[in-house]
Amino acid sequence: MLRSRLGFALLLSTTLAAAAPALAQEASTAEQTIDVMNTLFGKHPGARANHAKGVVAEGSFTPSPEAATISKASLFQGPAVPVTIRFSDATGVPTIADGAANANPHGLALKFKLSDGSEMDVVTNSLKYFPVATGEDFRDLLKAVADSGPNAAHPTALERFAAAHPAAATAGGTAKTPSSLARQTYNGVNAFILVDKDGKRQPFRFRIEPVQGEEILPPEDAAKRDPNFLMAEIGPRIAKEPAKFRVLAQLAQAGDPTNDATKPWPDDRKTVDLGTLTVSKAVPDSAEAEKALLFMPNNLTDGIEVSDDPLIDARVQAYAVSFSRRSQ
Repeated sequence: MLRSRLGFALLLSTTLAAAAPALAQEASTAEQTIDVMNTLFGKHPGARANHAKGVVAEGSFTPSPEAATISKASLFQGPAVPVTIRFSDATGVPTIADGAANANPHGLALKFKLSDGSEMDVVTNSLKYFPVATGEDFRDLLKAVADSGPNAAHPTALERFAAAHPAAATAGGTAKTPSSLARQTYNGVNAFILVDKDGKRQPFRFRIEPVQGEEILPPEDAAKRDPNFLMAEIGPRIAKEPAKFRVLAQLAQAGDPTNDATKPWPDDRKTVDLGTLTVSKAVPDSAEAEKALLFMPNNLTDGIEVSDDPLIDARVQAYAVSFSRRSQ
């Protein structure tokens, strides 16, 4: 059913960013987006508007030798740096079952603690591409979902939206339930820019792959699991042995769109190994720790820049609205 396939394509995990006065129009769109999320998922005090259910862990990132050749970012120049990690389920329902179809796409957000005392954030999820290309379209997708209940006349608002936005009907199907949060591939659907020491600029997208390999459950198996099986499993798993991921950069070639997250680049595009993410321990009180965690897609460092993808700023604006509401 189209509604269920699209329901788990709601991936704006909540973060904070200051909304400049000049961006009033985007902020209005962001407010409308969060309003619709609250309609779809309900209002849950203190919780994120989307990706409300999560677990926080700590670890480190060790850069590869090759990373320093394509970016001057300090993240890639020195020894390992600490990382705070948040895994999450989709939707704004804090009690959603981990194996539910709508709990996809699962999210992986990273906060790198850089050597100069600053921080850098990366926000990824298990979708291979996004259902829409702009913040306005994402708002309208959510509205279409909200207006397409079981008694809605056909063609429903969602069916009409999907007809005009082909990726909206297919993106959700690219995210599936893993056997463990440590056995899923997470994608950066937005394009960013690597800048090397000579000023050469290379568009790329993040891809974070589990060293053990991805392991996906059949939907009927996932639905039978304990409602908290993913969140409960990750802590004991990494207590026995750290989970490791390869942090990759998929490099764009000439002609690959950087401003449209609905269009994945071909699989044959070169990937560069940026380094290894090691997830080593769960935090003692995850619920308390995540209240202060703010992941910002544009919180980068010299040597990594935003591209012309309009969704990056749209996400920043929506995250600001969501954070202000959950902190009230």
